[in-house]
Amino acid sequence: MNVSVVICAYTIDRWDDLCTAVRSSIDQSVKAREIIVVIDHNVELFERAQLGLTGVQVLSNRSTKGLSGARNTGVAGSSGDLIVFLDDDAFADHNWLEKLTGPFSDPRVAGVGGWILPNWPSQAPQWFPETFYWVLGCSYDGLPQDNGEIRNPIGANMAVRRRVFDAVGGFTSTLGRIGRNPLAGEEAELCIRYSAKMPGEHFVLSRSAIVHHRVPEWRLTWHYFWTRCWAEGISKAGVASLVGVSSGLAAERRHVMKPLPREMGRCLRTLPRTPRASLTRFSLILMGTALAVAGVLRGKASMRRRPLVAESGSLEKLKELMREEPEIWSPEPPQGT
Repeated sequence: MNVSVVICAYTIDRWDDLCTAVRSSIDQSVKAREIIVVIDHNVELFERAQLGLTGVQVLSNRSTKGLSGARNTGVAGSSGDLIVFLDDDAFADHNWLEKLTGPFSDPRVAGVGGWILPNWPSQAPQWFPETFYWVLGCSYDGLPQDNGEIRNPIGANMAVRRRVFDAVGGFTSTLGRIGRNPLAGEEAELCIRYSAKMPGEHFVLSRSAIVHHRVPEWRLTWHYFWTRCWAEGISKAGVASLVGVSSGLAAERRHVMKPLPREMGRCLRTLPRTPRASLTRFSLILMGTALAVAGVLRGKASMRRRPLVAESGSLEKLKELMREEPEIWSPEPPQGT
């Protein structure tokens, strides 16, 4: 099965991380057919990537600015049966592709999510709750066991069959991070949209397909934690407004009902041994949950006044545009894509 790896990048500040991500994608036990680096509307980074990266194809984002548009450009410019996504600040284990693509031997599997370990700046902080590792873009306590069904993979480490995009189009530009703006949810919206159309297929988790996601110091702050939880709530409200509340918030309800109380219980049990770290984790769980719920309510109220409209774009138009003007860099997004 042919595999295309897509890595999206937007800032030159992550150049070293991007080079590491590319090298890890090349050095795999199972080789990809192609590795595509998509630069999101950054002329300096685009030119540097063209000159400095070898063994990859470098594309400029020819769609709307942001992660969704960049991913859609990668999908449109790829040729593999499986489209694999890796973040530009993550690197993969040597057998990552082998483990990530293994579940596709089942034809009912539409997509696979891998396991994302935090790459800490020093040691793992005892005060950070593992059920909230999603704040850092990493896999978190509460996800299913290996090969278990999931609603959607985490975008930093996921593989999706091309037929998913053929059936429902690309990622919606209504959602998707732009720079440090943490509004997200595009993976969930895409997978829910496809699952509704093809109920006989599903997405699964491969815990052995491991990537390491860098966690910079500025993410290990209370300010980042609470702003990310608030933004996640708003993002979930956006997803729910597009696909329905039942589908859009089902996984979050399960997370609140089981994993969060379980970790709170662990915090209480470890309180005598590590009082400060345990109390901090307990407080962050309460605060993070409250802020995420408040974000959902705020998002719902905002979207009642101004509803979101799903704009997945046309991958066929993108392909046509890239065939006609394959080498032209445009700092502005093209019209009609």
